[in-house]
Amino acid sequence: MNRYEHSVCLDVSKCNGCTTCLKHCPTEAIRIRDKHAVIQAERCIDCGQCIRVCPNQAKKANYKKLEAMDGFRWKIALPAPSLYGQFENLGDVDYVLQGLLDIGFDDVFEVSAAAELVSAYTRRYIRQEGVKRPIISSACPAVVRLIALRFPSLYDNIMPILPPMEVAALLARERAKKDHPELRDEDIGVCFISPCPAKVSYVEQGFGSYKSGVDCVVAMKDIYFALINVMSPDKVPTPVSHSGMIGISWATSGGESSAVFNDSYLAADGIRNVIDVLDEIETGKLPHLEFIELNACEGGCVGGVLAVENPYIARTRLQSLRRYLPVSQNFLPEDEHNTIPEELLFGDKPVCRPITRLADSMVESMRRMSEIHRLCADLPGLDCGSCGAPTCRAFAEDVVRGEAATDDCVIRLCEQLKAECAELRRRRIGPVRKEKEE
Repeated sequence: MNRYEHSVCLDVSKCNGCTTCLKHCPTEAIRIRDKHAVIQAERCIDCGQCIRVCPNQAKKANYKKLEAMDGFRWKIALPAPSLYGQFENLGDVDYVLQGLLDIGFDDVFEVSAAAELVSAYTRRYIRQEGVKRPIISSACPAVVRLIALRFPSLYDNIMPILPPMEVAALLARERAKKDHPELRDEDIGVCFISPCPAKVSYVEQGFGSYKSGVDCVVAMKDIYFALINVMSPDKVPTPVSHSGMIGISWATSGGESSAVFNDSYLAADGIRNVIDVLDEIETGKLPHLEFIELNACEGGCVGGVLAVENPYIARTRLQSLRRYLPVSQNFLPEDEHNTIPEELLFGDKPVCRPITRLADSMVESMRRMSEIHRLCADLPGLDCGSCGAPTCRAFAEDVVRGEAATDDCVIRLCEQLKAECAELRRRRIGPVRKEKEE
């Protein structure tokens, strides 16, 4: 797979090698070397789990600041629907949208509005024949990369429709050019307000040959504090929102799948639960489902590490907010052929290189697999992490790949030292006893 530009990174000065992140990483992308964590770029999916669990705040997400938009003449904000759940007593989405205009944006295009269009196109896609099922949503970039790395057999199940963020960027640019024909492409800057680092990495990397239409990704927590300073209940906002219940619901787990109007679906959130579901799909235990919605963050996008509010509180607020909204405010034109515009499809996908591949040739892979099984049989199987790897199996792989030595296993080393000490003691005590007997 091509080199991936990651958002999640490590502050070595704060890391003491405590192994907390090591034990929670879903793709075993972290090792402890030289008394601090090391993130293996080829395995990381930017889910943010290490940021969430690190007791020393040594993991962080790289993203741009709002000032990065200063170089554009026309600035467009793309607020994720999870942004609305960050504010207490918010009765109208327009207060947030007006706040974005007040802090310097020239236009706002709701990602929730684009989500309603994606939901409609998803319903069309599900009705098509010859589609590999179950169809797995492409909305969460962490899940898409997880499938590419750990579940390559499910790679073709990923729905090829662009996520709402990209659809919103595309439509926002079209609207800006239509309303302001004097603007050139380089004059228009699109800023996505993200709850998670995976979106940052996705924008930087793209997907296959597709290049993201977003120019800048900023953290939701940064925008939140900027909005708090300008939002006022006494100021009546301009009504610009065009989202309904469907679009707002995308912020939480189950919101996307409920909008496909098909009972044969499954929605799971939390990276561990996601892995369990993918395991069951791969082994054929979920054969009758049409659509699968998977979110790496617990609770859905409201649980992203770049958000501010507790995800369960945010979810409750969104449920209250959407109570009086119409079902949807965005509809597709009639199309008897159920077509999906080419510009809303990914096209080709990036080259899939699973992390389970041990070598480029089958012969070498089998040889290394045999060596790994032999090493695992000699290891204690405690998965203690003292060797710097998350499991004994991962440690055996590191040894076979030449990234670790067998002596790095502390348990095994202690047993060897005990055996050597016992042998030395036996040799020392033996002659003493013989002299006493004489």
